[in-house]
Amino acid sequence: MQTLSFGRTDLKVSRLTMGCGAVGGLMTKGRPVDQDNAVAWARDNGINFFDTAALYGNGASEENLGRALAGNTEGITVSTKVWLTDKDLDDVTGAVERSLNESLTRLKLNSVDLLQLHNSIGLPDRFCKNDADQLLAEIQPAFDKVRAAGKVRYFGFTANGTPEKLTEWVESEVFDSAQIFYNLLVPSAGKQVSDNHHATDYQQLLTTSAKHGVGAIGVRVLAGGALSGNVNRHPLGMPVVDPIGSDTDYATDVKLGLRFQPLIDAGHATSLAELAMRYVISNPQLPTTEIGIATLDELQTAAMAINKGPLQEEALELIEEIQAAMV
Repeated sequence: MQTLSFGRTDLKVSRLTMGCGAVGGLMTKGRPVDQDNAVAWARDNGINFFDTAALYGNGASEENLGRALAGNTEGITVSTKVWLTDKDLDDVTGAVERSLNESLTRLKLNSVDLLQLHNSIGLPDRFCKNDADQLLAEIQPAFDKVRAAGKVRYFGFTANGTPEKLTEWVESEVFDSAQIFYNLLVPSAGKQVSDNHHATDYQQLLTTSAKHGVGAIGVRVLAGGALSGNVNRHPLGMPVVDPIGSDTDYATDVKLGLRFQPLIDAGHATSLAELAMRYVISNPQLPTTEIGIATLDELQTAAMAINKGPLQEEALELIEEIQAAMV
């Protein structure tokens, strides 16, 4: 699988990142043998980026990934995350250090390549009514401390929050990476505007990241599964997923996704999921795309789609027409 430079870091990451979260569910609720086989297959087939978090399955994902890796991180990049609560804001440095130490214990590793802040930025989330400016000021010394201890090489954040604050955080150059929501239903992060027009919503977030050397990780590429075109969810996955492409529900997202079926009928891709994955890698400013999986077959199908490469310009033009009609 093709690898690309990851922002200003010295990492070379595969175009496909194996997501170990609860949306797909394999690494939180799957059988150990299936988890081990998926990780082994990924490594054998050029997937060198594995992303987990303390929050995924209340530590289960980290434990399972740690068992599957068995301490062997040669040639791969491992990322995990820290999620702060309101109580943690009294001692951000201590909270980050404790969370990371617990993650490393579960992963059976002495260090990880990337530690990402999991909280929303500029918006309250289920654990923390955080102030983005305060958090930015306090997270940098916290990250610096664990880096000095040799436990982390690089730092990032999940780009979920208000557009203004997300842009400020990318431009701060405190962070080496950003997980950016980008898919057929919500393409705004990759939209370009001319110099004499003001970007709105999440427009140009990928461009801003590239400009400031921040490695972008495309997430929710399948809109939580809605871009599979099937309303039924795998038993291992999260039973309920909040809508990403609409303000209503997951079923509506599935219906919106089916508007792209004419491209499948025209032969631009063999499935809606393949179209969705090849659409995001058609943006040259996105070095890697994270896919959550429930089975080895899903991982193999995703790798096959990514290896087919970007969509043709004709397909991208048809997609833009459909997206414009959805606004």
